[in-house]
Amino acid sequence: MAEYWGTKDRTARDTSLSADFHHALMQEVMTTELLRIKVLVGIAAVFAVITSTIYFTAPEALARVWHGNFKPSYIYSVIVPFILFELWVHGAITRHQKQGRDLPIVRRYVGVLIETSMPTVALALHIDSMGPVAALGWVAPFVYFIFIIASTLRLDFWLSAFTGFVAASELFWMAMYYRPEGTLDPEPDFFYHAARSVVILVSGLLAGAVGAQLRRQFGASIMAATARDRITNLFGQHVSPQVVERLMTEGASTSSDIRRVAVMFVDFRSFTAGARSRSPQEVVDRLDGAFAVLVEILDRHGGIVNKFLGDGFLALFGAPFETGDAAHQAVAAAREMLAANERTNAQSSWPLRIGIGIHIGEVVAGNIGSPRRKEYTVIGDTVNFAARLEALNKELGSQFLISSAVRDALGDDCTDAVSRGEIPVRGYEHPVPVWQLG
Repeated sequence: MAEYWGTKDRTARDTSLSADFHHALMQEVMTTELLRIKVLVGIAAVFAVITSTIYFTAPEALARVWHGNFKPSYIYSVIVPFILFELWVHGAITRHQKQGRDLPIVRRYVGVLIETSMPTVALALHIDSMGPVAALGWVAPFVYFIFIIASTLRLDFWLSAFTGFVAASELFWMAMYYRPEGTLDPEPDFFYHAARSVVILVSGLLAGAVGAQLRRQFGASIMAATARDRITNLFGQHVSPQVVERLMTEGASTSSDIRRVAVMFVDFRSFTAGARSRSPQEVVDRLDGAFAVLVEILDRHGGIVNKFLGDGFLALFGAPFETGDAAHQAVAAAREMLAANERTNAQSSWPLRIGIGIHIGEVVAGNIGSPRRKEYTVIGDTVNFAARLEALNKELGSQFLISSAVRDALGDDCTDAVSRGEIPVRGYEHPVPVWQLG
């Protein structure tokens, strides 16, 4: 229960959280503050309209309640300044929100004091007209509860508690000590009015507890959204929701380290030539449709698209999550991708030939980029060689090539691999063995 008594929840107190989280939470609190002000202004305006309507349509009713002393100026002298004050506060919060700055805490407490004192002014007018007993038993004391309930939208325990304290203190003082001259009502009972004030104070504490709980829930939602945004920015828009959830729950390392990863390069052969005779929208639609099928297969086999490369992409198996069978996953995904592409071609007026190259080895994996923009990627000879393998498909007239390292990792599960011999590869001093899979 101790967490109820702070202005910030445990999550917000964690210094490891990003400034983005604190800024987003501040903006959300300001938004609820603006809603609270609109609610109070609306209630005040409706009350003024109802009272004025009654005054002009049934003045005898108000005269009877006010002992014949009611004037519309009594209402407007309280409501108009109150609405003007709330509009001023609304403008101040809006300006701070646009500037990305929070309101000073002192201004918040001063605002609570001024705002919650408005019903006290109305109560004083009632007492002057009706007398203490009638006024304290009528509407004005109940108005405090409107302010206490609305204070939950401040999402701050102490501000709600302070609202209840101001309301309870001012009501008790008015009941015990505000006595206009000529008042004939009996002396007030201390315990009677103290009990009423305690109820109001407790209401403020409960409103604060509700506001603190709402703040915690807002904070949890915002932190989850912030974490998702950070992961999406780091790994790319193409990372599946399942991978995002896993990254959030397991906290996979994104610091630079050495990993054994299966690297897959995928490219659509002669795509540029086919695109010349088609409209840009046709090109985009065909590419998006093909990528959607292939990426869905990658997701199911535990791979992620690290980056799209025009009419192809780089996929990883074994990073950012550790896996013991990256080679098997990558080859199984590639086989299914080839079969799926053939099915798509059978239904399309623009068939695409796919090229895939897979190599497995150690890479440096982690966040790479400038301080303003980083992304998760892999670097090393393993990546370069996988790209060269994929490019060999054009030269060899094949669609799916793997390295000897992948062939060895597959073992007996790769009986259909066909050796293409040792082939010269650009950037490498000696020819390297290459294997073809159907």
